[in-house]
Amino acid sequence: MSMCDFNSLNEEDRLKYHVQLEECAVAFGGKNFFLQLLEAIRKSKTHPLMAKNSEFRFELGTVKWNKVIFREKLTLLKEIRLTESEDNTLIPNKEAKNYKKVMNLLRTIKPITFEVRPSDATLGDGFEVHPFEVIGENTTRLDPMFDALFFC
Repeated sequence: MSMCDFNSLNEEDRLKYHVQLEECAVAFGGKNFFLQLLEAIRKSKTHPLMAKNSEFRFELGTVKWNKVIFREKLTLLKEIRLTESEDNTLIPNKEAKNYKKVMNLLRTIKPITFEVRPSDATLGDGFEVHPFEVIGENTTRLDPMFDALFFC
């Protein structure tokens, strides 16, 4: 289930994600600063994940990661996000024509760490986000915080 569809989540998941969002907000300097980060990401002309320098800067902080993400990978990631809610995993069936592309995408993006830091270090230490949750050999989901930051 996508973090973007928060109200359709069961009560347990909603509470879990609410707590995670609050922890991220506190680590970034508070709810107001965190919401401004989300707004800056949403208003960005090109998707922040495609930044050539692997960094998104805005007035109140930065998001840095350790590998460039190309347009084709981002487009594919957006596509498979939609099928995750149906299949409960990002990994397609082995017979699917895009199986190899998706597996390459997952292998490429999985090790990336996204560091979210406020400009003013006295506000908080920031937090880290990973793009995926690996549940099992055949189940990988988009990390809810990554989904909330970059897609919701």
